[in-house]
Amino acid sequence: MYSGYITDVSGIKVGHGESIEGMTGCTVILCEDGAVAGVDVRGSAPGTRETDLLRPEKMVDKVHGIVLSGGSAFGLDAASGVMKYLEENGVGFDVGVTKVPIVCGAVIFDLNIGDYRIRPDYNMGYKAAKSASETENRQGNIGCGMGATVGKILGPEYSMKSGLGSASIKIGDLWVGAIVAVNSFGDVYDYEKKGILAGTYDYKEKRLLNSYEIMKEQGKTVEFPMKNTTIGVVATNGILSKAEANKVAQMAQNGLARSINPIHTMYDGDTVFAMSTGKVKADISLIGTVASEIMSKAIVNAILAAESYENILSYKDINNS
Repeated sequence: MYSGYITDVSGIKVGHGESIEGMTGCTVILCEDGAVAGVDVRGSAPGTRETDLLRPEKMVDKVHGIVLSGGSAFGLDAASGVMKYLEENGVGFDVGVTKVPIVCGAVIFDLNIGDYRIRPDYNMGYKAAKSASETENRQGNIGCGMGATVGKILGPEYSMKSGLGSASIKIGDLWVGAIVAVNSFGDVYDYEKKGILAGTYDYKEKRLLNSYEIMKEQGKTVEFPMKNTTIGVVATNGILSKAEANKVAQMAQNGLARSINPIHTMYDGDTVFAMSTGKVKADISLIGTVASEIMSKAIVNAILAAESYENILSYKDINNS
């Protein structure tokens, strides 16, 4: 696995909440001092919260938390619990009578795995925020990665288990880290080794298939529509303006394109946030390029760390059998 975790960026905390019965969960990325943030929504079926305020022309320039959640649109409720926790601790945008925490979010569809009636909610979000720490480093079937699967062009019965991944890199005084829940329609590649790690899997023949080749042969993609999405966050201690944070989020999407194919389809809601704690001067093109690379590495880690669930196999299973 690639080394590092998004919490290597000073000031960034991560917490998780999950349900084994529901096979769903949420991952909370906090910056209690506030982080300049941006977002890039490239999939065509997104489920998001508070993304409009990240446009450069909007007033609020810092966020205090980002929530990555399962549960489809139901999972957006987890952000309310995060807001409550932060308000209780005096964190947020000062409006006089109280402080309003700025919490953005995005969700994945995982209702088809586990008990669909159990979704990330207010209480799970609150507990995840309360547990957040600068030493968190778990990956795989944790938080938003609990119900993540990949490779669904032939339907969920051909999919493989994925999860949550993270990685980081340090260049001089500059840190860039990423965390991502990989729940893609397409297959996942190790871009350095050039092979498919996980994706559409023929359980009878015990072999990986190629989703892109299947798409070309069938002339269509409509088997498991609107039930996918890869969502993540890149964080840096580099100094960024709001416009630059949006650019970094945009460049970090290249990491998804490098490591997942097909990507950004009509059936994905792919969304990447960027957070800047604003401590170190650095070239924006460097930060964005590194963000793209580290996102790719985090995606690979999500696959390598994932554990199987019932009859849905993981990378570990098909490479150790």
